Amino acid sequence: MALFAPDPHLTTNVAHDERFLEHIERAWKTDLTNFVQNGVPKIVFALVLAFIFQSIVSFFISRMNKRADAMVGNSQRAGQLRTMAAVLRASSYAVTGFYVLTQVLGALGASLTAFVGAASVIGLGISFGAQSIFKDVLTGIFILIENQYSVGDTVKIAGLQGVVEDLTLRVTKLRDGDGTVYIVPNSQITTVSNLSRDFAVGTLNVSVDAREDPDRVMAVLQNLANQVRKDEAFKEIVISDPNILGVDKISGYEVVYPINVRVMVNQRDGVMRELRRRVLMAFNKEKIAFGSSNSTMIVQSPAPDPHIPNQGAPTPTPASAQPSPSAASPNATT
Repeated sequence: MALFAPDPHLTTNVAHDERFLEHIERAWKTDLTNFVQNGVPKIVFALVLAFIFQSIVSFFISRMNKRADAMVGNSQRAGQLRTMAAVLRASSYAVTGFYVLTQVLGALGASLTAFVGAASVIGLGISFGAQSIFKDVLTGIFILIENQYSVGDTVKIAGLQGVVEDLTLRVTKLRDGDGTVYIVPNSQITTVSNLSRDFAVGTLNVSVDAREDPDRVMAVLQNLANQVRKDEAFKEIVISDPNILGVDKISGYEVVYPINVRVMVNQRDGVMRELRRRVLMAFNKEKIAFGSSNSTMIVQSPAPDPHIPNQGAPTPTPASAQPSPSAASPNATT
């Protein structure tokens, strides 16, 4: 039986394949060792940092939800807090996930240059396309966090005044006195005038004749304002004693005496109506004349007495005092 000699080319190929596999094995071992020594600690650090960040965010979200649950009588504010907590949770998940993804890719040796460049281009395009929406949402978040106003408040924003009917992260809906609804993007809100925060101050300017005694007028106004303060219908609405500021303005025969009353929010109109009613009654009782800004004096003559004859009739002119026709009319013909 004849023995065949091995083919030298086949032997060379097998040896080459073995060396290639050994090279791949050594490369894998080197990469694995490098990953264990450098990549794993980097991933662990990223996960620990993400866990700490999420724990802090979860703590604040839990506090916000507990505060919302405690607001039994203010369901609108409670809903705003829950909305803000949900937005904060979603945003924290997005930020944490993006950070962990970049750290894992970097630990695995993937090049982040193309990834970051693509993300930058996409982010730039989104920022140009949705710049106003981002500003609306960002402003809405700060409105909710700072509690600048809530649903039901009367506010002045973007040159408009009305009652807040709805508040979202993007827009604020107002309804004015005639029923018109305004939808204002939150990015257009630069200054907020909240007319329903904590308390409201009602000011009633009472115009009095300048010839009236100022001390007597202020005493009458203080008395009637205190009566409104102690009235059963208003003692829970008026939260402090009324203040008579004194003589505020003098114009002609008019003197203005302001009455300042601090009341609960959205309860000013009823108190002001009652004050006006009592001012009319008190001035009529005390014979105090209202003022007039005109400088013209109107003097009313007394009514004629029926027991005195010819009272109010024109006084006859004596004949000697009557002018002659020629004196009365220079052009008269004699």
